[in-house]
Amino acid sequence: MTTEYIQMTGIGAGILTSVSMLPQIIKTFKEKNVEDLSMVMILVLMSGIGCWIWYGILRRDLPIIFTNCFSFLLNAILLFLRFKYADKK
Repeated sequence: MTTEYIQMTGIGAGILTSVSMLPQIIKTFKEKNVEDLSMVMILVLMSGIGCWIWYGILRRDLPIIFTNCFSFLLNAILLFLRFKYADKK
C-alpha cells in the first residue's frame, strides 16, 4: 500500500468520526433539551480525544492532530450546550 493511500484512509476515518457528533449538536440546539446527554460521557470522550491529539503531536501526524482537534471542538460545543440548556426545562 502506498503512503498516500494510508494517509487518505486516516483522513477519511478522522473526518467521519469527527462529524459523527454533528447530528447530536444540531438536535440539541434545535430542541434545547439536554436531559439525555451524559456529562460524564462527554468529558471522558473529550479526554480520549485530547490523548489522541497529544499522540498525533508526538508522532507529528497532521491528520490525527487536525481531525481530533475538530472533534474536540465539536464536543466542546456539545458540552457548552449541555451547560447552556441544563436549567431550561
